[in-house]
Amino acid sequence: MHLSDGVLPTAVTLGGFAAAAAAAAWSLRRTRAEDLPKVAVVTSSFFVASLIHVPLGPTSVHLLLPGVVGILLGPAAFLAIFLGLILQSFLFGFGGITALGANAVIMGVPAWVAGALFRTFRGEGAARQAVLGAVAGALAVALAALILALFLFTGGEDFLGIAKIALAAHIPVMAVEALITGVSISFLAKVKPELLDRPFTSGSR
Repeated sequence: MHLSDGVLPTAVTLGGFAAAAAAAAWSLRRTRAEDLPKVAVVTSSFFVASLIHVPLGPTSVHLLLPGVVGILLGPAAFLAIFLGLILQSFLFGFGGITALGANAVIMGVPAWVAGALFRTFRGEGAARQAVLGAVAGALAVALAALILALFLFTGGEDFLGIAKIALAAHIPVMAVEALITGVSISFLAKVKPELLDRPFTSGSR
């Protein structure tokens, strides 16, 4: 789900950077100093998981983890994903440098949505939280695929077919991410529930 250089029109590229910069600044402002170790661990997990690409026609798929990242980090999720994408782009050439802003929006916004959804409806009990985590994980991937398709659509008719393939290719990813997120949340709810207590809109600077 990494857009490459030259795919997006200049105006869309600049708009993506502007949106990502504003979102990252807000995310940084809402990140507490005591959360930095958790941000580092989750960023590392995202960095490694989304490096493993599986070619699928003219595109490729990989784990995204926006659900897990959003649920665990809340407001800091966008910052973690942005940092992970920057490292992937400069160290391994995954995703275009000029597309960093758009790529951050594609994966960072769904993480926020997943985190807010989980925090709003989490309730009590590991089973309920596991199911909600699975739903949030799948929904985040679907939203990321939709935003990706919209960005590709701005690239012109040449990318319209790729946008449709990208949407279809991420249907199995939704199922995998739902399973991973649900199992992860179920485990954490039982052994380390405080990790799921990160307020989404309070307790920040």
